[in-house]
Amino acid sequence: MILPRRADDALQAIAGSKPSSKAMTQAWLAQRERSSVFVIRVMVWITLALGRRVGRLLLYPICLYYLAFSVRARRASRQYLSKVLGREPALLDVFRHYYTFAAVALDRVFFLKGRLNAFDVRIDGEHLMLEALAAGRGCLLIGAHLGSFEALRALGRTQEVRVNLVMYEGNARNIIAVTKAIDPELASAVIPLGSFDSMLRVAECLERGEWIGVLADRALDREGQELASFLGQPAAFPASPFRIAAMLKRPVILMIGLYRGGNRYELRFERLLDEAELVRRDRDAVREWVQRYAARLEYYCREAPYNWFNFYDFWDERKRTH
Repeated sequence: MILPRRADDALQAIAGSKPSSKAMTQAWLAQRERSSVFVIRVMVWITLALGRRVGRLLLYPICLYYLAFSVRARRASRQYLSKVLGREPALLDVFRHYYTFAAVALDRVFFLKGRLNAFDVRIDGEHLMLEALAAGRGCLLIGAHLGSFEALRALGRTQEVRVNLVMYEGNARNIIAVTKAIDPELASAVIPLGSFDSMLRVAECLERGEWIGVLADRALDREGQELASFLGQPAAFPASPFRIAAMLKRPVILMIGLYRGGNRYELRFERLLDEAELVRRDRDAVREWVQRYAARLEYYCREAPYNWFNFYDFWDERKRTH
């Protein structure tokens, strides 16, 4: 497939060259992966062999350990929670934030195994997905590190549609290695950032009518970002996902998978951009779309404040880029 020149440039921004040394100063890229493959495999084995309830009990000491020793993540959690809760977070709030992240990560094992009957999943806006399926042209699903994206992939299987995720694998190799071992199909459904082949795969998947998921609250580098108001303070978000939508003329649907405690999840779908809006390609339009995304992300963060999983210095690091 030959991409239009502008589409090629836009895809290069999100899936292009290996992050430069400048790009690697991004806080989330520089953050060290703390989990080992052995520990993760043991947790997976215990969870699958003894059940979800036993696995969730083990999360308490694990979260207490990270609460005590992950200083930067704890500071970042407090920063975010103070904004979203509108008050100084207590230590219990930070623990709850950690535990929600750990619980969603644990549930990913069951979603990867296709054990959907273990969960109560409710869907709002499913008609948008059915319309996209009927059109057969593929669509871009814009999400965030908020709740569970794996729940969407599980839903896609029930609808017999392939959901591909564009992501950078460099800072979570251990977790990704284990999850691919659990579900070998995941390896072909992940489009890694960092090669020219990534660009072609995105376009080809859309042509086949598949869904492309992009978590648009992180970027590989400081280029091609737009400032938007988020939780009362300017933050920079990647503009590339929206440029890709405009170049390839695909509708953009916001997808959020909120964890509601216990075994309950809510999948929310909203039309973020339709094809008529994508006629505009200027920077003012892109800035407007990024702000729309940031506003909806803020809405869901306030609705489910412990579901946002960016444990790094989100605002201050980005303010230094502009």
